[in-house]
Amino acid sequence: MNMSLSEDEQFLAATALEFVSARSPVSRFRSVRDERAVGTAGRETYGEMAELGWTGILIPEEFGGAGLGYGELIVLMEAIGRNLVPEPILGSVAMGGVAITSGDNVQLKNHWLSDIAEGRAVVAFAHHESGTRYDTQAISAKAERAGDGFVLRGKKTTVLDVVGADAVVVPAVFEVAESRADDLGLFLVELSDDGVSACSQELMDGRNAGIVELDGLSVARSRLLNSDLAGRPILQHVMASATVALAAEMLGGMSAAFDLVLEHLRNREQFGVPIGSFQALQHRAARVYMDVELARSTVLGAARAIDSSHSESASYVSLAKAMCSDAYLHVATEGVQMFAGVGMTDEYDIGLYLKRARVAEFMFGDAAFHRDRWAAQYGY
Repeated sequence: MNMSLSEDEQFLAATALEFVSARSPVSRFRSVRDERAVGTAGRETYGEMAELGWTGILIPEEFGGAGLGYGELIVLMEAIGRNLVPEPILGSVAMGGVAITSGDNVQLKNHWLSDIAEGRAVVAFAHHESGTRYDTQAISAKAERAGDGFVLRGKKTTVLDVVGADAVVVPAVFEVAESRADDLGLFLVELSDDGVSACSQELMDGRNAGIVELDGLSVARSRLLNSDLAGRPILQHVMASATVALAAEMLGGMSAAFDLVLEHLRNREQFGVPIGSFQALQHRAARVYMDVELARSTVLGAARAIDSSHSESASYVSLAKAMCSDAYLHVATEGVQMFAGVGMTDEYDIGLYLKRARVAEFMFGDAAFHRDRWAAQYGY
């Protein structure tokens, strides 16, 4: 397994970092948060990302995408995480788009994938339900047969990037067994349809998330992503995609937080010298640096494993998420402490990364969950 970035991936990483630095500094995230404009701030920047090929990075070329892999996705997500970029790359590109691509409904692929790739459409993915914690396969939303179609009922929470989206993919259990390999269907639901409602869900870190309710929503069979495929393996693949993308975003956030810490250690003076000259703080900074670099290796390993269809890719994904959950929180917490009292104020960016670390820590499974999952996969 190649554990270094290729020349093309290095170029993409540099381009992505240059773009987010110019077009979406952290101050832009602050503005979106303060104005409560998450998901409604317009799609100009998202359109520019589409022109760069970001929104279609995982979409096959036959459907208008770039046909690249997770090695390329993670360098984009790292840049996005560095500046807390609010565009719906995680929810629509790494989740909604992956779900549609993984299904066998060619009609939906032709209709939606090119629009996602060109930045004209945002499709979220509604997997999480209250009370299920980290069990993504625990689905209580129901799909009841009604003539040639289905009626959907259920409630989904913490649906990423659903505010401002055009549609959402909804996993639902068939109320009456269908002639297929399993009991789960994934349905493409447009948010303008009668019988579906979506509202914003305020998260501590200001991330775009919402609640989707289905109250007797009628959908045609043509809206089913997995016409003849089993739905649960698709759900599992989407969650693996989302988890490695989130881990890469967390890597970017912890890297940016560490840069803030280093700048502060160089510039803040105490007793007439920079506080970075204090050996105790140097030791703490060294430990933070090691955590960031270890996290980087696990994220790249997980991406390479998915791209190569490695038999142990699930283990690599769990390793990356466990490491990033611990590392991001450690980096951000140490950062706030090294900034001392001012680090607790909203005026300083370090607090934004601590909030993002706290929310991301539990998203798609916390460190303890993924360590246990990794151990179970190896028989411990």
